[in-house]
Amino acid sequence: MKLQTFKTLWGHEGSLHSAISEALAAGFDGIEGPAPENAAAAEQLDARMKETGLAYIAEITTAGSYVPERGASLRDHIDSFEIKLEHSMTLQPLFITCLGGCDAWPEEDNLAFFSAAMRLAKAAGVRVSFETHRSRALFNPWITQRIVRQLPEMLITVDFSHWCVVCERLMDTELDVIRGIADNVQHIHARIGYEQGPQVPDPRAPEYDYALRAHQRWWEIIWQSQLNRHFKTTTLTPEFGPDGYLQQAPFSQQPVADLWEINRWLAGEESRHYSRFMLGK
Repeated sequence: MKLQTFKTLWGHEGSLHSAISEALAAGFDGIEGPAPENAAAAEQLDARMKETGLAYIAEITTAGSYVPERGASLRDHIDSFEIKLEHSMTLQPLFITCLGGCDAWPEEDNLAFFSAAMRLAKAAGVRVSFETHRSRALFNPWITQRIVRQLPEMLITVDFSHWCVVCERLMDTELDVIRGIADNVQHIHARIGYEQGPQVPDPRAPEYDYALRAHQRWWEIIWQSQLNRHFKTTTLTPEFGPDGYLQQAPFSQQPVADLWEINRWLAGEESRHYSRFMLGK
């Protein structure tokens, strides 16, 4: 099984073309992010991706951005997914990561959303992988496990950092849940959360080494499941980001770290970590 790493467009302040150049220079295998809504821009991006050989993972957020519109209905979320699916297919994605549903909904509404989205993706000929994200349907471990038990064919993108802050603890206490959902995991979003937040200030700092090693233990559970399922490739996107995730000094609002530098470092760290993991097999 080969590890492929992807550069996230979240937090990238330049053009899509500059994102591609950065990904190539840093040794990433592809790009993950939302498709341009403009068809001409999407076609130009697709041509550039094909020229460079980079792969694409589409990102879809339903009925809003990363946080859904609170008043949006189940129908709104399904319609939103369908529209963004059409935009994404222009770029022929490997698969789609979807932030879908709503944390405040009854479980049956989220189940109905996931079922509808999976049907639409299947009809389009693409896989959809639903992210464990705050404010969304899979915002905590136990709900996620209950849902995949009812939809065993459902694929998941795990971002364990969200669960750390929701549960106010590291997920070493919930290894039974991680093992219980591991066979549903398609993709890893690699951000290092800790007991009081979804993003440590800098994963290279020795005071946060315990959190980095904890996430690596959880990712190994996923990799082992994927090996057991005969995956030829496993995918990982380093996803340290902005928008309140990146800590800033009071008054000056000076960022405590450089996001692109951290994400490049984490891609290298996980490549090394993955090599150690595979050597032990």
